[in-house]
Order: sequence, then C-alpha cells, then structure tokens
Amino acid sequence: MKVDGTPYRSLWWDAEAEALQIIDQRWLPHDFRIEQLDSLEDFALAIRDMHVRGAPLIGATAAYGMALAMRLDPSDAALQQSWDDLNKTRPTAINLRWALNRCRDLLLGLPPGQRQAAALSLAHEIAEEDVEINRRIGEHGLKVIQNIAAKKTDGSPVRLLTHCNAGWIATVDWGTATSPMYQAHDAGVPLHVWVDETRPRNQGALTAWELGSHGIPHSYITDNAGGHLMQHGQVDMVIIGTDRTTCQGDVCNKIGTYLKALAARDNDIPFYVALPSPTIDWTVTDGITEIPIEDRSPEEVSHIQGRTAEGTISSLQVTPNGTGVANPAFDVTPNHLVTGLITERGICAASEAGLAALFPEMAAKVVENGS
Repeated sequence: MKVDGTPYRSLWWDAEAEALQIIDQRWLPHDFRIEQLDSLEDFALAIRDMHVRGAPLIGATAAYGMALAMRLDPSDAALQQSWDDLNKTRPTAINLRWALNRCRDLLLGLPPGQRQAAALSLAHEIAEEDVEINRRIGEHGLKVIQNIAAKKTDGSPVRLLTHCNAGWIATVDWGTATSPMYQAHDAGVPLHVWVDETRPRNQGALTAWELGSHGIPHSYITDNAGGHLMQHGQVDMVIIGTDRTTCQGDVCNKIGTYLKALAARDNDIPFYVALPSPTIDWTVTDGITEIPIEDRSPEEVSHIQGRTAEGTISSLQVTPNGTGVANPAFDVTPNHLVTGLITERGICAASEAGLAALFPEMAAKVVENGS
C-alpha cells in the first residue's frame, strides 16, 4: 500500500544494513516513523509494546527476530532461548507461536553453520506468504461485497462496519478485513466504511488512516454507535479480523467484537471474519475457556494519546486519580454468531466441519498427532 504516494509494506528487510525495518505504529496516525530492529531485545520490545501489532505481522516480525538470533548465536541453547523470549511477548495471537514453531522446527534439523541463512530465508518466505494469503482473502471477500452491491437498486454504497485495525499495517500487506475493501474499491464498487474507534488504543484511527490513504469513503464512530446504525438500516455487513480462531470457528478479536456480533445477529446483518489460515489454532476447541486473554497496561485505558492544537503528540489522563483500571485486550465471539469465515481458500461456515473442508491436511494433522 502507499503512504503519501510511496509504496510501503509494514516491514521490510534492509539488505545493506542487514536489519529489519518496521513502521513504528505507536505514532500513527499522527506521525509516520520507521524503526530499525538491531537486537533480539528490540524485537521483543517491538512486539510486546506494539510498535508492530496484528497477528500476522507479529508472526512475521518474530520470524525475522529468530533470523537475527541465529546470526548472533546459532547454538541449540540460543535457539530455544530466543524462542522463549519472543513467545512470551504476546499471549493471545496464535501467529506468534506458529511462526516461532515453524522456525524452530526447521532450524533444529540443520547444523549450526547453516542456520543463519536458513532462518533469514524462512522469514522472507513467511512474509511473502502473508502478502499472498491476504490478497486471496480479499478476492473471496470481494465476491460477498459485490453480491450485496448487486441487490442495491438505488446506487447507494455498500456500508461496511469494522472493528479495530485488520489492515495492511496489521499484516505484511493488504490486511485481512481491509483486503476485500481495497479490492472492492479498486473494482469500482461504491463503499462507505463505519470505523469503530476501538478503545482503549483507538486502533480504528489506524484503519481510518489506511482507508483515507486509499481514497475509500469512511466515518470514524464511537464503539457504541454500531448498534444504533444497525437498528436504523445503515450497516449492510460487518467484517473483522481475528487474532486466534478455534477449530470449531470461535474467533478471538479485539475487545468489543463480541458486542458487535450480538448487535449484528439481533438486526439480521451478516457478520464475517477474515482470517489467514495461520490464525487457526487447531488445538483449541472452546475459545471462551481455552484462549488466554491478554491483560494489558492500565495506562492504555486511563490515558489517551492524540495531537494537540500545537501539533505535538501528547498523552492525557482521562480517569480520576486513584481509579482502578481493568484492561482485557480481547474477547471471544462464539461461532454461532459468525455468518462465515473468509480465508485464502474460500469462505466457509464457522464450524469444525467448515474449516476441515477447506483445510483437510491441517485438520488431519491434528487428528494424527492426537490433539
């Protein structure tokens, strides 16, 4: 995607510096900053403190972190320590562990002298795979949007509602929930996107920044406005991303997603989830009881970051002194509230049978391992 006319991905390898470059998303949408990750500590901090965010991007970043670790020390002990250090940064998004396991499985089978080159090659492969997966998700989601548009006789736009940021900066490129939007817009389908602010980190502002850069009409709304808009017939479809999906189709996404699903069901509005296959956790059945929900810093709730009238970026406290804060970062939407799962292989029901039909080799592997 483009920023001020210049094509970017959310991360890229600088061959001359032999280092990973990332867009430091803590400053968006007010300031566009690029950061170079030079140490394993840099990688762990970038993931934990959300310099990078979004399940697919976290996984790709971690793969590059493993490549750096193997350059510094390709021993078995360093390999396991690097896996441990990166794995503990974010507990909810399954792509992190998926990417780390993929790296470890490959590297353990190689002599130490071959691990550095193999790890970097695998990181490139994971990044490129993510781009292609998300492009294909967009192709399948485009058909859903086109079907809705075809039923409109008044020429009005297809009105989408999305929560959090499942855009190109949450992946390597394209995004998950935004990929169908980009492809629909580019195909000439009129759109209007309702963008939830997504407290406490206001990640909807990142989605608004993305959509504005691409020329897609949109409105930024409070998290609690979605139900009202649905009641008054102003939403045609809800589409979100997910950080972890169970084998039976429960989806874990940014806090507040579950309430959108309930409102959509009450108003007979289709609720779709766009997900790359690495976000499917085939070892988990019941998302509500089995997925660990990350509790993040109270300051994310008690303070809010924004641009002042003078143009500086500042943080302001919004709670009274001494008020306790709880900050669960995700919630789980049960599969019966999900209209369909949009994957790189097509759209399926949010069920074990639906996922197994699209990904039979993955489902069979779980059975084979006895999980």
